[in-house]
Amino acid sequence: MPSQSDLDLQIKHLMDCKPLSEAEVKTLCEQARAILVEEWNVQPVKCPVTVCGDIHGQFHDLIELFRIGGNAPDTNYLFMGDYVDRGYYSVETVTLLVALKVRYRDRITILRGNHESRQITQVYGFYDECLRKYGNANVWKYFTDLFDYLPLTALIESQIFCLHGGLSPSLDTLDNIRALDRIQEVPHEGPMCDLLWSDPDDRCGWGISPRGAGYTFGQDIAGKFNHTNGLSLIARAHQLVMEGYNWSQEKNVVTVFSAPNYCYRCGNMAAILEIGENMDQNFLRFDPAPRQIEPDTTRKTPDYFLEIGTEVLFFSLELFCCYCAAAVLSCPARELELSGWVLQGMHIMCSRGEAASATTKYFLFYMA
Repeated sequence: MPSQSDLDLQIKHLMDCKPLSEAEVKTLCEQARAILVEEWNVQPVKCPVTVCGDIHGQFHDLIELFRIGGNAPDTNYLFMGDYVDRGYYSVETVTLLVALKVRYRDRITILRGNHESRQITQVYGFYDECLRKYGNANVWKYFTDLFDYLPLTALIESQIFCLHGGLSPSLDTLDNIRALDRIQEVPHEGPMCDLLWSDPDDRCGWGISPRGAGYTFGQDIAGKFNHTNGLSLIARAHQLVMEGYNWSQEKNVVTVFSAPNYCYRCGNMAAILEIGENMDQNFLRFDPAPRQIEPDTTRKTPDYFLEIGTEVLFFSLELFCCYCAAAVLSCPARELELSGWVLQGMHIMCSRGEAASATTKYFLFYMA
C-alpha cells in the first residue's frame, strides 16, 4: 500500500490535472473502500467545515474552490456528491477527491450523488472519458464499485443535515436512514433513490418529480422533518442555482451548487458554505477558473433525458432547449440557438445568467 509520502506525491500530480495510472487508481480505490465501509449512512461531521455542492468534472473550478476555501487539510470539507459527468475532467476530479479522502480521512467527507452510479455515468460522460483516457473500462469499474460505499448523508454537529438530493416519504427520521442498506447501485425508486434525486418545491406536500426519480417536497415536509429530528437546516446540492446558493422553504433548506459556468455555458456563479466553530454560516461565491484549452476529443455533447412515466426520451441538449424555448418566446429555433439561450432548472435562462419570464411557463427538464 502507498505510504503517506506516496499519497502526497500522487495528490501533487493530480493537482496538476495529471491522471494516475490504472494500477494506482485501483490501489487508491481499494484504500478508499476500506475507509468508507466504516462510515455511516448518516456520517457525523464536526465543525468547522466547508460544505460544497456539485462539481461535475470541472477540475479547474475545483482547484479554484480550494483556492477560495483553503487547501486540505487546513480546511475541512464536506462534498455532497456529483463529482463526475458533463465536465471534461471527471477522472482527475474524482481521483483527486478520493486521494484527499484517503490521505485526510477525518478532514474530508464525500457523499454520494445521483451521478455516482453505473447507469448514469454510462450516459453522461464518465464512462466514455475513462475509455478515452485509459483505453478500457477498468478505471470506470474501480470508481463505480467504490461509489456503492459512499455515505448517503452527513450530519454536522447534530444540527445541519447534508445530502445530495432531498427527502423521502419513506424516511421520517435519521434512524430510518441509518437502517438503509446503501452498498448497492442506486435503485430506480425507493428511499435511497429519493435521497439522491428529490428536490424542494414551492408547493406543499409530496409531488411527482419531473426528473422521473425521487419526489418534490414542500415547506411543510421539510419543516416537519427538521422538527422531528432536531435539525436547524437541510443543506443539499443537485440543482443549478444562478447565484451559487439559494435559500428556500423559509430557510429550512439551502441549495449549494459549486460548478461555476455549469457545462461551460450556463453563466452561473458557484458557492461553498462555511460552517464556523460556533455554527455560524458564511457563503463564499466564486466565478469560473480561467478557461483551459479543452481536450482534443470526439466526445459529443451528452444526451440528456426527460422521463415521462416509464418512457425515457433522449434529446440533444442544445436542440431540445432551443425548440422548447422558441415555442414560448415565439422566435425561430435556429435564431434562438445563435443567441446563446439555454434551458436550466425549470425556467428559461440566458447563458449570461439573465432570466426570461416567458409568461411563467415551465418545462419539465432538469440539468443537474
